[in-house]
Amino acid sequence: MQKNTNMNLSALNAISPIDGRYRSKTEKLGRYFSEEGLIKYRVQVEVEYFIALCEIPLPQLSAFDQQLFSDLRNIYETFTSEDALRIKDIESVTNHDVKAVEYFLKEKFDDLQLSDYKEFIHFGLTSQDINNTATPLSLKMGFEQVMMPEILSLKEQLNDRAKEWRDIPMLARTHGQAASPTVLGKEIFVFVERLNNQLEMLAQIPYAAKFGGATGNFNAHYVAFPQMNWVDFGNKFVGEKLGLNRLQNTTQIEHYDYMAAFFDNLKRINNIMLDLDRDIWTYVSMDYFKQKIKKGEVGSSAMPHKVNPIDFENSEGNIGLANAIMEHLAAKLPVSRLQRDLTDSTVTRNLGVPLGHMLIAIKSLQKGLGKLILNEEKLAADLENNWPVVAEAIQTILRRENYPNPYEALKDLTRTNEKINAETIARFVEGLNVSDEVKEELKKIRPSNYTGVLNY
Repeated sequence: MQKNTNMNLSALNAISPIDGRYRSKTEKLGRYFSEEGLIKYRVQVEVEYFIALCEIPLPQLSAFDQQLFSDLRNIYETFTSEDALRIKDIESVTNHDVKAVEYFLKEKFDDLQLSDYKEFIHFGLTSQDINNTATPLSLKMGFEQVMMPEILSLKEQLNDRAKEWRDIPMLARTHGQAASPTVLGKEIFVFVERLNNQLEMLAQIPYAAKFGGATGNFNAHYVAFPQMNWVDFGNKFVGEKLGLNRLQNTTQIEHYDYMAAFFDNLKRINNIMLDLDRDIWTYVSMDYFKQKIKKGEVGSSAMPHKVNPIDFENSEGNIGLANAIMEHLAAKLPVSRLQRDLTDSTVTRNLGVPLGHMLIAIKSLQKGLGKLILNEEKLAADLENNWPVVAEAIQTILRRENYPNPYEALKDLTRTNEKINAETIARFVEGLNVSDEVKEELKKIRPSNYTGVLNY
């Protein structure tokens, strides 16, 4: 006898870590990107569409009591898991997800004694009029309600650290080599500015929707009511009722060009976080930062002394997964054979997956940043051990004084195997054929004060 191995879905047996190990970090996305979430948004669009037809009103709907609109909206406003299961039961018979929503609403109309009007549910529409409004609506709401607050919180956290570390000089590294000193706070603020730039561009990308019948021309609408301006109706319905941007000329489906731009933009935001993950990871390895220790935590199963920068590594890994899926979404969705093939349908069901990985990455990065302890002694020691970096400052002042071949003189001084320190530089300055005033100016330059101008 075969053993029954069916399991109730839980965080322990979920296939994806988004719904398993990291469920506590991503569960807020469920209301927008789960199957139940998508079904609810479909119901919302269908209800609001029926209400919009009543508001025209179409002649057959002129007698509809508009005081009942609240009862109709209550269908999606109080939508439950049981409602979603009922729709899935209907779908098991129809084998069509959107048609199942229509039949569900017809049942609700019967319950409300509105049977005379139920044939105007989904009137003149194709499935993609619902999917290509419900999906961008859920994407908009999910991103604005869940993702954007986390991005802004990260940005504010970075901004606070940039202010806190504004006066901390630090040796810069270009090509992995010691370079002109900088300020730690400014290097953190670089990421704040980069995030600001991307968020400004992201704000310019509309949440686009397709709404126009089977092949985008309102064929069924126009043949039934040729006196109606259906384009104007569609624009107002999508724009005013749903808060989306209706594309004017489409096939059966949305172009997805704006959605591709949306995910391309998110990839850039992810890459900024990835860049920060790797920088902070490197600073930790250089001992610029220590990490707060939580009692009971283990860094290594074998080496008791270790406190690993796991939050930044976790963030980096999840960014890689998010970007891989976003790359596919951006490349695949705008491409569809002729007036429509079905490949977009299964792909758009995964919109929440890269956002889930991105959300995990943001939270891990925030957690890691919160555990950092600045090791000022190490930063100061690195500066003191790298006096050759003031060569740029000295040769620039000598250029100002029209001193002959200053670059070459500093090159000869610093490109040796001998240790260059404060005394070495002082002897070099003292031997220069320049005024005492210039010598004093040069002697004041140290790696710790040669940090340029702050502009944040």
